[in-house]
Amino acid sequence: LNAAASSGEFGTPDMGDVGFVLLAGGTGSRMKANMPKQYLPLRGVPVLHHSLDLFLEKLVDHCKSQGASPPENVVLVMDPTYQPEYQPILDKYPGRLEFANPGEERQGSVENGLNKLVEMSGGKCQYAAIHDSARPLVTIEEVCNVVSDAKEHGAAVLGVPCKATIKESEDGAFVQRTIPRARLFEVHTPQVVQIETLLRGFKKVAEENLEVTDDVSIVEALGEPVKITRGEYTNLKITTPEDMDVAEAILQDRNSQPVNMLA
Repeated sequence: LNAAASSGEFGTPDMGDVGFVLLAGGTGSRMKANMPKQYLPLRGVPVLHHSLDLFLEKLVDHCKSQGASPPENVVLVMDPTYQPEYQPILDKYPGRLEFANPGEERQGSVENGLNKLVEMSGGKCQYAAIHDSARPLVTIEEVCNVVSDAKEHGAAVLGVPCKATIKESEDGAFVQRTIPRARLFEVHTPQVVQIETLLRGFKKVAEENLEVTDDVSIVEALGEPVKITRGEYTNLKITTPEDMDVAEAILQDRNSQPVNMLA
């Protein structure tokens, strides 16, 4: 795997039946900033634009260059107060980019995005790739790998082996036990799931009032397999001001030229 990764060789699956749901509805309470983190500038353009450019432009170009069908549908889950500002981007990609409103919780936002994806693709999308806009550093290779695994197994999530030692505590004051690190993975996004499976999972979650923290938890609740696709430690989630500094450094190292989608 590493040899292939370092030589830049990886398979590119057909993505004509894959839709992307980009979650940008959060309010970013941990950032100590006057606006949600997805709108803060990263290398001169808002964090969110990095993912929009990836799914609407770079990934499409990559698929075409590899003779694979490109993704055609992206849903941007965004608070209605910000939607007018982003309408010009929708106008640039008619039929390919649509808004959905956020829900109370993450799963509500995903469900709204999923329903919009089914509607806009006229049922053509068979798989949904759900991505946090606060992860602007995901690579084309990671996206291709996780989509390939989802197509083979029904559901897949990007993950990396846990580096930290994890202690469990019941009261937050004293250690109860140490959890064996070899079995722990930190999961990232995109998380890619067959749409039909997700819709069944949402029904079960609602009927049984289950609590789910991420998208593949819904698949786990159905007792169905979820493949862990090895990702990169660089696919970090921006939650603190320090994360912005790290993300800047990674993008600089990649010599990446971000695109302002509203320009």
